[in-house]
Amino acid sequence: MSEHNEILLSRDTEAIQIPAGLKTTIPADTRVIITQNLGGSYTIACDYGLFRISESDADALGLEQKASSKKAEHPAGEVAEESVWDQLRTVYDPEIPVNIVDLGLVYDCQVSNSSDGETHVDVKMTLTAPGCGMGPAIAQDARLKILAIPGVDEANVELVWDPPWSQEMISEAGKMKLGLI
Repeated sequence: MSEHNEILLSRDTEAIQIPAGLKTTIPADTRVIITQNLGGSYTIACDYGLFRISESDADALGLEQKASSKKAEHPAGEVAEESVWDQLRTVYDPEIPVNIVDLGLVYDCQVSNSSDGETHVDVKMTLTAPGCGMGPAIAQDARLKILAIPGVDEANVELVWDPPWSQEMISEAGKMKLGLI
């Protein structure tokens, strides 16, 4: 979203403060500006600071909620690892307009089938800075998006710090988006 028009929140709205990661409620009638709308969440600015609002609260911004990310029943078959990577490409840091895969934050992705026929996905990811309070929110967003893939029964997203993240880990597409090349 490139327009920065002020919007009045229509109701009290749950939000996550950026970068602290603290849950809070922004009161109805607060004037906000949407600064980023990527991956199904909204980054907003207001007099109280910068916040992330979930797609499920789009109506408070006067916007229509997009199609539900609820998982459809899946046919028998294996989940392709590439479908997990594709889903992770829809997860964004609320301050950076590049997905977590192109930022180089995802270190490992494993899809496995258990003996009881369930599909488990394990992801290891990091953050651009160890002290980032948004880490749990970003990891939870990734987990929920993985669980929305038909056929996935369980997902675990682990935050790791080794190796430490650096700008060299950003993909060429990510660097272009950020104006680094």
